[in-house]
Amino acid sequence: MDKKEMTVDWPNENEAVFEQLFKKHFRELHAYAYSLLKDWDVAEEIVQSLFLKIWEKNEWGHIQTSIKSYLYKSVYHDSLNYIRRQKVQLKYQSTTAYSMKDHTDDAAGKLKMGELERHLQQALAKLPEKCRAIFHLSRFEELKYQEIATQLDISIKTVETHMGKALRILRKEMKEFLPFIALMLFNMFKS
Repeated sequence: MDKKEMTVDWPNENEAVFEQLFKKHFRELHAYAYSLLKDWDVAEEIVQSLFLKIWEKNEWGHIQTSIKSYLYKSVYHDSLNYIRRQKVQLKYQSTTAYSMKDHTDDAAGKLKMGELERHLQQALAKLPEKCRAIFHLSRFEELKYQEIATQLDISIKTVETHMGKALRILRKEMKEFLPFIALMLFNMFKS
């Protein structure tokens, strides 16, 4: 057999051995990668990439340990590297999203909050004097109805009546801000 024939047969023999290696180990390596990654497609991609790398670099002829342990070890390390990359990517995405949310929320929130405060002051100014005083004691000084009644020397029923009136007027005056107020309260209680 001359050299020319040997070089022609070598790729075919090489290809046949590689194909046998692929067919023998692909399924079990895919199952192993899936057990690590819990993602069928990514596991398949990891194993295919490993075989592609071995084929391109023609490494499998130079492997010193058993081919099976080499393949399993490679899948294990490639899977861990994939998991690490995913964690870094997720951390980066959440940090970026959180940072962007803070900046946009802060700017929009401050603008909306300033507008809300101005509108609230205007709405409070529209309340009758007694209603405004009772509302202020209840909501801003956080006094109970009994404490307000005692302080103003009126009945609890009068306090309730004035609070009801104040809330009706404010609800009417602040109706365009109700979704914003609800969102603020939701975020306050969520934190």
